Amino acid sequence: MIDFFAEYYRYFMALHIIAVISWMAGMFYMPRLFVYHCRLEEGSEASEMFKEMERKLLRIIINPAMIFAWIFGLCMAFGHDLWGDLWFQIKFFCVILMSGFHGYLSRWRKLFARDENTHSENFFRKANEVPTLLMIAIVFLVILKPF
Repeated sequence: MIDFFAEYYRYFMALHIIAVISWMAGMFYMPRLFVYHCRLEEGSEASEMFKEMERKLLRIIINPAMIFAWIFGLCMAFGHDLWGDLWFQIKFFCVILMSGFHGYLSRWRKLFARDENTHSENFFRKANEVPTLLMIAIVFLVILKPF
């Protein structure tokens, strides 16, 4: 079975990169939508439009992209048996943190959908930095393999 993953490694890598780019685009955009959504009056036409945009972004782009990033990433990890490498273990932990942040985005979207958001515009501006910092760490770990 390992031979299968190793044989198709480059295909998995290409598909993984496409999925990660899509996932990250959504992870960067969703908190920015929340920043602007905070400014809107609950129940307004604009607020309802933002709710729809946030729902579609999460369900149509972010969720499937994360799932595919995980699938193809795991295929590569099994194909090259990376589990014992420290750089990979730290990278894997960062991806778990990114997935946890994804969960928070989903939770916050549901709060906006029910008009129950309690966070400020400033909170979401700061939250917007989380995926950026994790992405930087992940890219450096993958490219440099420092450990």
